[in-house]
Amino acid sequence: MSSANSLATPTWRGDLDDRVGKYLGRSHRSLKLVRGRETVIYAILIASGLFSLLITGAIIYVLAIETVSFFKSDEVTFANFFGSTTWNPLLGGTKSFGIWALICGTMLVTAIAMSIALPLGLITAIYLSEYAPRGVRNVLKPVLEVLAGVPTVVYGFFALMTITPILQWLHSGFSVYNAASAGIAVGILCLPTVCSLAEDALQAVPRGLREGAYGLGATRFDVSVKVVVPAALSGIISAFLLAIARAVGETMIVALAAGSLAQATLDPRQQVQTMTGFMVQMASGDVSNYGTEYYSMYAVAFTLFVMTLALTMVGNLVRRRFREAYE
Repeated sequence: MSSANSLATPTWRGDLDDRVGKYLGRSHRSLKLVRGRETVIYAILIASGLFSLLITGAIIYVLAIETVSFFKSDEVTFANFFGSTTWNPLLGGTKSFGIWALICGTMLVTAIAMSIALPLGLITAIYLSEYAPRGVRNVLKPVLEVLAGVPTVVYGFFALMTITPILQWLHSGFSVYNAASAGIAVGILCLPTVCSLAEDALQAVPRGLREGAYGLGATRFDVSVKVVVPAALSGIISAFLLAIARAVGETMIVALAAGSLAQATLDPRQQVQTMTGFMVQMASGDVSNYGTEYYSMYAVAFTLFVMTLALTMVGNLVRRRFREAYE
């Protein structure tokens, strides 16, 4: 009974701290300072996580409130917003808010960008991981990652002043503003993301899988394509999905090079307007802050948020489906 009471007293705790402190070469006061610092660090981490959740919730709240205000307008109906391909909120006369015109432009630019970034990024990642000497890899990978640090407005002017004239020289049907030029520039922008993340996923594959395949007589190409890539498939898919999300949300390149004509077309030679491009146009325009045109920017932003959220959820499901665990 007395021993149980002694275990519950602060004296026993102090003795234990003294014993631990002697074992670690620290005093009782030093251990209390260490525990105090750990408590402060833990509180800072919790506060940082809560702050991130608070910011995310505030963004969603603002988008939702302004989107509701948009649909309360007499000029907007759900049937027109989700069922029409005509988007002309700034023209006189009858206005139309068919979101599919902007979605089509966004998807066209994204498809062109991913047709460049995904295969080239994966091939480059395989080369850096399985073929390149260490010296070449240590030089080439940082150089590729520098491309991700170039301001997007620079890519926009590069698409407008360099890529577009080349495309017009190859085919006269390209307009000054076109989806192909913007998509190529976005693809160059997303290339370092795909290459870096895919290469990291390939490097994470255990060396034993490669050595086992070599021991069975497989060539380096067989090991790379039939062993390493399938083993790193979850990481590669995550890199692809991150690049797609980056392309969907890209702003300055499409605002400068894609044009401002919202139309549902699959012709990459024509100008299109993406969802982010329209938001830039509205934010830099002179429309009233209380008009339907202004609130349409929030409706487009909320739609874009839902698209990226769905893409993230699908990516998590795919990543879990193809995830490989090694011990």
